Amino acid sequence: MTVHQAIASPGCGCDSRDMLRSLIGIDEGLARIAAHAAPVRRTEAVALDKAAGRILARPVRARCPAPAFDNAAMDGYAVATSALTGRGPWELRVEARIAAGQATPTSVAGGGAARIFTGAPIPDGADAVVMQEEVLRDGDHIHLSRRPAPGLNIRRSGSDMARGARVLNTGRRLGPRDIAACAAAGAGVLRVRRKPRVALLVTGDEVRHAGGPREAAQIWDVNTPMLTASLAAAGVDVVAAAHGADTPAGLAGQLADMAARADLIVTTGGISVGDEDHVRPAVDALTGEILFSGVAIKPGKPVSFGRIGQAAWLGLPGNPVAAFVTWQVFGMALIRALTGETPGAPTRRHVVTANEIRRKPGRCELRPATLEGVDGQGREIVRFEDATHSARVGLLAEADGLMFLPADADFLPAGSLVEFQPFCNA
Repeated sequence: MTVHQAIASPGCGCDSRDMLRSLIGIDEGLARIAAHAAPVRRTEAVALDKAAGRILARPVRARCPAPAFDNAAMDGYAVATSALTGRGPWELRVEARIAAGQATPTSVAGGGAARIFTGAPIPDGADAVVMQEEVLRDGDHIHLSRRPAPGLNIRRSGSDMARGARVLNTGRRLGPRDIAACAAAGAGVLRVRRKPRVALLVTGDEVRHAGGPREAAQIWDVNTPMLTASLAAAGVDVVAAAHGADTPAGLAGQLADMAARADLIVTTGGISVGDEDHVRPAVDALTGEILFSGVAIKPGKPVSFGRIGQAAWLGLPGNPVAAFVTWQVFGMALIRALTGETPGAPTRRHVVTANEIRRKPGRCELRPATLEGVDGQGREIVRFEDATHSARVGLLAEADGLMFLPADADFLPAGSLVEFQPFCNA
């Protein structure tokens, strides 16, 4: 097996060129988000059956041992191995029948046996459960030909969780496996962080509701449904989704209203330097703090991050592909910061290219790519378009994630090793 070096920042090389001194790199942008986006403080109690997708605000500890009592791991017969004297075979009288959920006053210390079923408590004196397939039953007696080992087929109390053991840590996003662990720990109510409140403002006087009427120079709105779906999948509360006014003053009013209600404001468009780009002037008019404006990536160079009042602000490009790409990289990082979710394992991994790549160097390129199997060395192969087409939204539906093309690379032969980040569901 070929061993490759772990992916470490700044692996994309996007801040390696002097000609791009006015832009920051991807990793620097992510670092600024981590440094300036604090988790929401408020917490709330939720029932276990409502907790999926939420972020733990307090650790979960086991309320009692799990299992709570010694029990049978399978259907069979509970016996005391100390009563099996001599070389065998042995004949034992069946003195009780114990089903799951049934209390057992029975003791088999005197040399009898108990018919027992999976999950039922082990009777006093028993220290092994012989599976029914290895027992010959004859009326009220059983015959054993082999001596069972002590502890055979018994789940010991506390073998899964000890009383008071920490089961899950603060910052965990709760999935089905976590819910199962909480239930086994007896945690019927969990303390979680309040969901971040997010407001979405999509600019562009030319956009119209998808599928609705539009004139020749107008386009259907992709960003609103795309980002609304992304936010819903991210498990936040969308408190507003509006179309932006076409003047700095109008936008400033909308942003001020959103900042009073939201933990995060996401805007699309209006962050470049053109005469019709009004979002940045509106943020400035509200004395907002700009923590970065412009990242050395393609697509999505104008992406910006800052604060408006107490709310974080993420300014995405207006082009839908660029908006989606920058949301995947910076938006999801911002959501994790606001929720207090503990970082998981790195999602980027190495893949190999199906064909050669020729490109203009200067910025790290995040190109949508599709996984299409593995090569002879077991490495995943990605296929992709010859260039990043910022206006071709249809390609996103076919892609599995983004491959990172180093800023200084103008040519990569087929079979080159590149970084790949799968799309989040959000």
